[in-house]
Parts: sequence; C-alpha cells; structure tokens
Amino acid sequence: MHPRILPNVLARRQPQLNRRQFLFAAGMVGTVMVVGCSSDAPSDSAATPPATDATTNAGPSPFAAYVGIAADGTVTVYSSQFDMGQNAYHGLATLVAEELDVPLTRVRVEGRAGNPKWYGNAMMGGAFQLTGGSSSMMTSWDRYRQAGAIAREMLKAAAAKQFGVSAAELEAADGKITHAASKQSADYGTLAAAAAALPVPADVALKPAAAWTLIGKDSTARIDSVPKSTGKLEFTIDTRLPGMVFATMLHSPRFGGTVKSVDDQAARAVPGVTDVVTVSRGVAVVATNTWAALQGRKALKVEWDFSAAETRSTDALYAELEKAAAGPGKSALNRGDAAAALGKAKQVIEADYRFPYLAHAALEPLNAIAHRDGDTLHLYGGLQMPDAVQGACAAIAGVPPEAVALHVKQTGGGFGRRAVPDCDVFVEVVEIAKAIQFRAPVLLQWSREADMAGGRYRPIHVHRVRVGIDADGQISGWQHHVAGQSIFAGGPFEGMMKDGIDPSSIEGIDDTPYALPDLSLEVSRLESKVPVLWWRSVGHTHTAYVMETMIDEIASATGQDPVALRLKLLPAGARQRAVLEKAAAEAGWSNPVAAGRYRGVAVHQSFGSFVATVAEVSKQADGSIKVERCVVASDCGLVINPDIVRAQIAGGTGFGLGAVLGEQLQIADGGAVQQNYDGYRPLRLVDMPEVVVHMLPSAEKPTGIGECAVPPIGPAVANAIFQATGKRLRHLPYRQA
Repeated sequence: MHPRILPNVLARRQPQLNRRQFLFAAGMVGTVMVVGCSSDAPSDSAATPPATDATTNAGPSPFAAYVGIAADGTVTVYSSQFDMGQNAYHGLATLVAEELDVPLTRVRVEGRAGNPKWYGNAMMGGAFQLTGGSSSMMTSWDRYRQAGAIAREMLKAAAAKQFGVSAAELEAADGKITHAASKQSADYGTLAAAAAALPVPADVALKPAAAWTLIGKDSTARIDSVPKSTGKLEFTIDTRLPGMVFATMLHSPRFGGTVKSVDDQAARAVPGVTDVVTVSRGVAVVATNTWAALQGRKALKVEWDFSAAETRSTDALYAELEKAAAGPGKSALNRGDAAAALGKAKQVIEADYRFPYLAHAALEPLNAIAHRDGDTLHLYGGLQMPDAVQGACAAIAGVPPEAVALHVKQTGGGFGRRAVPDCDVFVEVVEIAKAIQFRAPVLLQWSREADMAGGRYRPIHVHRVRVGIDADGQISGWQHHVAGQSIFAGGPFEGMMKDGIDPSSIEGIDDTPYALPDLSLEVSRLESKVPVLWWRSVGHTHTAYVMETMIDEIASATGQDPVALRLKLLPAGARQRAVLEKAAAEAGWSNPVAAGRYRGVAVHQSFGSFVATVAEVSKQADGSIKVERCVVASDCGLVINPDIVRAQIAGGTGFGLGAVLGEQLQIADGGAVQQNYDGYRPLRLVDMPEVVVHMLPSAEKPTGIGECAVPPIGPAVANAIFQATGKRLRHLPYRQA
C-alpha cells in the first residue's frame, strides 16, 4: 500500500470524526496522548476495549488503551499494529519500555482493534486502523513513546502520594519507583491501580536520545523469540475454542465464476462432515476436523456458471497489454517535450518489459474464526484492516459494528494479502457461521491450493520505454508507457484515481528523483476478472526494475560508470546519493571484481526510505547464474531496532530475488495454473545470497523498512547478469516455466 493513497482507505465506511477526535486519533500531538494503566493485564487478545472515555484537561483518557501493568509488574503493550512476522510488536515494546524504564524481558504485546479513535493510523490522519505501507513505526514513534512516558509519570505521581514526597525527587528504573533519600521504593505492579486513578498529565517530557538504553541499541533478543522457538506462540491456525467446528472452501476454478448447482451427497457421506453450505464466494464444507472438511470438499460436485468469468490465458493478456503499450495511453506526466527530444537524439534505446502476476504465498494460508456469543460476534484472525472487517461482518451477522469483538492473532506472513477491502476470508467465515445458525465457533482454513489459486495477486504489467541519447552522451527524451491491471479500479479506492490512472501503477516513475527534463508517462488499463492486490512494495516492484535497468543500459551505451551516472542524475542533497555511495564503497565498486564474479547496482526510494543494493553474481559451469552476495545500504531515518532492520532488509532482498528468479502465477482459461509450492517457487535456501547490511545514521523520524529492500534487488541482479552474459533481462521471471 502506497502512503499517498492510504488516507482514503475505508473513507466510505468510516464515520466522520470531529476535530477533537481527529487530533487524538492522529496521536502526533503530545497534549492529546493518553495512556491506560490497569491493575491486571487481560488474559487474551480480545480487542474491543472498554467503553470508558473519561475526559481530562489533557484530552480523552480511555484507560487500557496503550499500556497495561499487571500486579506482578508485567507490562502489556496494546498494539495498534498487526504483527505478521515483521516484528512490529517488538518495535512497539521497545518504544514503551524505553520511556517506562522497564526491561524488555518484562514486556508482552497484544494486538488491539475495534477502536479507530485510539488505534487509528497516524500516518493516514488517524481516521482508521491499518497496518500497511511500512508505516508501523512511523505511526507509533510518537504515540507509544508518549504512552510510556505518561505511564512513568503517573506511576511516579502515585508513588509520591504513597511515600509522602515530591514526584520530582523520584527515580524510575528497572520497573520500580525509588526515593533515594528515604530509601523507599515500590514496583510498578503495586502502584498501577493507584496510578490509573490519577489525572492524565497534559505535558510530559520524553527522554533525550543520549539517555536511551534500548532505542537504537543492537540486540538480537526479541520479545517473541522464546514462544516462537518453543511453538507456544499461538497463530489463528492453532486457535481452539470449545465446541469448534472446522470449515474449508471450494472456489470457482475460473475467476468470476459463480455457483450454479451443488451435488453434496458424497461430501456429506464423508465421516465427520456436518454441513455443506453455499456462500457468496463458493461452497463451504463444515466438519468436526479439518481433514474431514478437506476430504468432503474433494467429494463435492459443483456446476459453475462461467458466463461472467475470465476466460483468457497469460499469453492473451500479455498480447493485449503489449498492443496497448505500443499505442497511445492516458497521460500521467508530461514534463518538457519528450517526443521532440527523442526526434533530435543520435541514438534511441527501446525496451519492452513483462511482469507476471505474483502470489503472496505466505506460509500460513488464509484463515479466520467466527463465533457468536449472545449479541456479540467474535472474530479471530489476521486483522490488517480491522475497521473494514468489523463493518462488513456486522452487516452479515445483523449486529451493530460495536457488537463485533475483534481478537487479533499473529499471522505466518502477509505481504499485503490480508489488507483486503472486501474482507474475503472473514466474510466467508461469518456467512458459514450464520448458515449453521451460529451453533458453534467456526474455524475456516483455506487449503494451500485455495490460498494460491484464490486470487489477489500482484498485477500483471507491461512497460514500453524509449530513451534518446544525444551526441554528447546525455539523455535526450524519455517516453514511458505502463500497461497493466489496476488495483484501485472497481473497488472502494476508485475515487482516488485521477483521470482513470491508478497511482500505484506509476509510483517510482512519476516521482523519480533523476534529472529527466523531457519525460512523458502514459498509462493503459487492462480489464480482467483476475483479482489483484498490493504485494510487498506494490508498484515499486516493477517500476524500480524498469527505471534502474534502463539507467544501467544508458550507462553502458554511453560508456559511463553506472554509479557515476546515477550520481550525476541525482540532485545535490538527495538521500539516494548517500546510500548509493555507501553501498558502492562497501562493495568495493571501484576495485576490480574477483574472477568469475560480476556486479550490478540499483537504488530506489519507497515508503519514505532509501535503499541501494550492489549485487554480485557468478557464472556457473552449466551457464546458470548464482547470486552470491548483496551489499545493501539503507536510510530509513532513526533506527529503533538495528537487528530487525537487518532482518527486514535481508528478508526483503530474498523476497524480491525469489520473484525475479522464478515466481509467476500463470493463468489458463481464466484460472490459476500454479496451486502449490511445487509449481510456484519462492526463493529456495540454496539460492539465498549473503546479505551485508549497512544502516546510515540519521536523526530523522523512523520511516518504513519492511518493503523497501524489495524494489532494488531485481534490477541490481539484472544489471549484474548483463555484465556476466551481455543479455538484458526484460521478461520476468528469469527462469521461465
């Protein structure tokens, strides 16, 4: 999800906030930040907070909003951000623990949802809750530090009353408040109840950077390391409720198909199968266990109505896109006169690129739980866009949104897949539960095949580029046409499109930092029933590839060093320059590469951060290419947890490399061809290169990092492969099926 479009997500579903609510939701103003202290931490992740909304001079004060302190001194951070492996929970724990002066070993984190006034994403104006656009630390940086600081001062105020001293004489450290002169001390757990009853201070000073003991410190210890290592961390797939039944889905084999008729006799005969129900998106089988549900699904006989379904295959879709890219499109940018400049060029480079559909392929397939208890509908699962889920499911169940309790579960990967405006898996599970009269909790678990063939892919795209070079070796005109499927069109984001142009299709081109005075950018849109969605780093996955391989091709054509050309095209002071120079220096760019090795470089900005990658490849005896090493330099503002940044950069590098090497979701007769990891091949361990990460120091506020290493790895490797083979790789993936 691109930050430029996020503020309008869910706009049609959200109530309008008054000015006071908006300021609080934004969470960026210290005088409106609140903290909740409770004398006991909740026992699970039930995420509908108490309705209390007391008001003080400091603004609204909903207790238990951000921080809970148990009687034993355990601190629970209530996270507005959903954790799907990106370690957002650890980042928030670090921010609170730093200001609260408590060891991280005493901190736990629970996901919270269902109250956008408290948990609205500050980077999107605070009107709705969202984990996306690599914004978790951006939205949390001020909010959760202030929460920890306010909690600390409220605890000191409670201790001051108990000790009969001034709060100014107290010290907070290691989960205790101490008065050195009288040698009195009390731990946070004994003070929490009294602290919660005190007024919320209007203004609290945050620790100066020089006093930080956790923020920016290099530790590999994570708050969830032990439960993950021991298998005790509970994901949705692990959750069990009393009397639970298990369901799975059969979807149309062609995108856009609907159920015409169902013969469920054989399915119902499978031992353990209790129900077969038709819902809006297909047919569900309900059973006493998941295996029985899967066997029942295999026994189903469904006749589908394909009258409105997709029927084309990948080759036909590419043919349409290439035809569109060769003709006129809608103008997205027209700077200078690209056509005239090209007409005067001494040399013109023309290139056509293909980018396939890509699946998210997360380790944990889609799942969700629905359970109605009296007038309350309980939902459990990966809640990346909880407000949308709450609204959509309330309508199905026939209850008001405030009667929907959201239980946030950690998830085995997301990469954008769980930020679905139509809330697909949650809608299905509530429809199934309603169809069986809510008699039992329902765990809907998609199979791997259903997950991979169920749509929501990185859109297919074709780029056509013409770049002119004049007699002096300078760029003389750049014409760029992007043809592809839109994420926004036909959904709740369509209103964000200007003149029919999806901004996520052109991000990374229309805002290029390179000095290209004569640049034209056109867009053509493919209509298809294949469902698409943001995929880790969204449009940057293909726009960065084109821009950075074209710059490399220009360098080759004009006899310039690829790093030097980029530096020449980047404006003075551009943050891209520093990461590019750092990556090049650490990779030894100015020195000869070892025999049999070849280097390529790329630099890109996304989600407010800047990443440069130098990839080193080798040519194997059989002619294949192996990516040996990647040196990556990043500028993501102030680094909260260095080891997490390293992990995200290494993970993003592997994720992006897998996509360009071998990933593609092909379409045949309107349906997905690849349906499991045997056909759809994310990066294998044997192909993972060494990744060396360098983080530039910065005093700027933290920006995103979860997606930012994905865009430059592909072009860096492609540019290295050109050095090795003399071939330009423009049709992805490199290893065609």
